[in-house]
Amino acid sequence: MKSRESIRNKGNPNNVCLEVARYFIAQAYQDGREMEMTNMKIQKLLYYAQSIYLALYDEPLFSNNLEAWRNGPVCPPVYRYYCEFESQQLPIPEVTEINHLTPEIKAVLDEVWWYFGEYHAYQLSDMSHIEFPWRKARAGLPSSASCRNPIELAELKILGKEKLLEIEQKHPLYQKAIVRVLETELHEIEDSDKLINENEIEDWLTSLAS
Repeated sequence: MKSRESIRNKGNPNNVCLEVARYFIAQAYQDGREMEMTNMKIQKLLYYAQSIYLALYDEPLFSNNLEAWRNGPVCPPVYRYYCEFESQQLPIPEVTEINHLTPEIKAVLDEVWWYFGEYHAYQLSDMSHIEFPWRKARAGLPSSASCRNPIELAELKILGKEKLLEIEQKHPLYQKAIVRVLETELHEIEDSDKLINENEIEDWLTSLAS
């Protein structure tokens, strides 16, 4: 495995996209998933982080374009920075290399990691291939064809809204919260209007929340 010193000697692009990538790498080491943290996986995490940040704040997390490459979305500066590792495990960053991110940004990145971090790089690549931002940017090119077309921020923002809903629904507290809200609404209905028993109501609420 190549060392951290080998990439440090290449020079530091010193931009937000690289710092975000390092944050995800540090999370992988913290969670014991460092062996699966490759350049390909970092690219897909950057793609989802950009999408979700746009959906939340209506502005990009980082200014660099994401491009619709053959294996999915890629942030070129980060790809070039780690390209010598190819499919190998990426080295853990220094703490000083990720201490400029705001608490607001870290909160978003933690959500992205919680939801997408469990997937393998190839799973994330396959997911991006069926999503409209990557497909639209490639404008009908075969999936095996080379491409450097940028992915539009407007498309990423729409995707981010969809992913936020997915993340919310997967949260362990989501179903309980939805059931509680619906039960409160039902309790406001007059008793004479209730035509089903309590067990049926409970089953119905659970099905709505699933």
